[in-house]
Amino acid sequence: MTTNESFDATTGTMATTTAAAPTTTARRRLGSTGPAVFPVGLGCMGMSALYGAADRSESIATIHAYLDAVPEGAKGLLDTGDFYGMGHNELLIHEALRTAPAAARDRALTSVKFGALRTVEGGFTGYDGRPAAVRNFLAYSLQRLGRDHIDVYRIARVDPDVPIEETVGAIAEAVEAGHVRHIGLSEVGADTLRRAAAVAPISDLQIEYSLISRGIEDEILPTARELGIGVTAYGVLSRGLISGHFTRDRALAPDDFRGMSPRFQGDNLQRNLDLVDALRKVADDKGVSVAQTAIAWVLSRGEDIVPLVGARRRDRLTEALGALRIDLGPADLAAIAAAVPAGAAAGDRYPAAQMAHLDSEH
Repeated sequence: MTTNESFDATTGTMATTTAAAPTTTARRRLGSTGPAVFPVGLGCMGMSALYGAADRSESIATIHAYLDAVPEGAKGLLDTGDFYGMGHNELLIHEALRTAPAAARDRALTSVKFGALRTVEGGFTGYDGRPAAVRNFLAYSLQRLGRDHIDVYRIARVDPDVPIEETVGAIAEAVEAGHVRHIGLSEVGADTLRRAAAVAPISDLQIEYSLISRGIEDEILPTARELGIGVTAYGVLSRGLISGHFTRDRALAPDDFRGMSPRFQGDNLQRNLDLVDALRKVADDKGVSVAQTAIAWVLSRGEDIVPLVGARRRDRLTEALGALRIDLGPADLAAIAAAVPAGAAAGDRYPAAQMAHLDSEH
């Protein structure tokens, strides 16, 4: 048995509890060709965009704390997109890495999404996967990040006007030039996954996967495993919806994406939080938090899956990393399945206009 820090929802503090020995190794490999990484990655988007205001100093401190948590000899995955805050997030990561101790900085791997087209007002107008655009996006990202290479590079959404073979081919050229180490994909379906893998080795597919977003289990995940492609799972707490911290009366900032998300609307929100209440009973019986239970469930789905946690604060990061020490046995998994059955979520993952851009949903 080992001690484990967990979040006490009643007091709002971290508490020390006794938990089973870790069930995860110190690292997981992103597919058969990708890098070995710490079992939990840090999604940095919320530090710059889409979830309301974030504290810059706390964001940087959280990145530092994440890298400090990565064991010696392992690598921690920092996930970003060049369009998160329209460059703000990459510059934030640059500052965090610049101010981190050298040993911590050396443990950082960068995963970058590109291709989203933005307006001055912050709107999205589509995606650009042309080879010339790939080279342009990459040049700007390297400058903002202050690095000579990106570890995993991927288009955020498939450009419907450009064959995926051309986009992946351009990233493969960047790999040959030493500017990119590995090629990733994001939110693509099984057919696109096969077409891309026929062009060049693909390290991982980044896609939403959680207790209430399990669509990849039917075809996409089996295809990825057949091809030796790993999964970096985002949205493991469904943007905080199943974290155990979101309340029915919570007021969202005008620029918070969740204000437009179907799962956070009206009756959908009520039904989804009912699922959280059921999951909380399972978590309470095990002496851990709801968020830890949800993250541990994703970790339990396979050694080829690396969940990304979107912690913006150190206390949330500590809570999330506590999931690494949770052992979910058959009885636990059965209880979770009963509390949150597959397909039980109310509402789509994104508004209709954004769902239309998801190759993974077609």
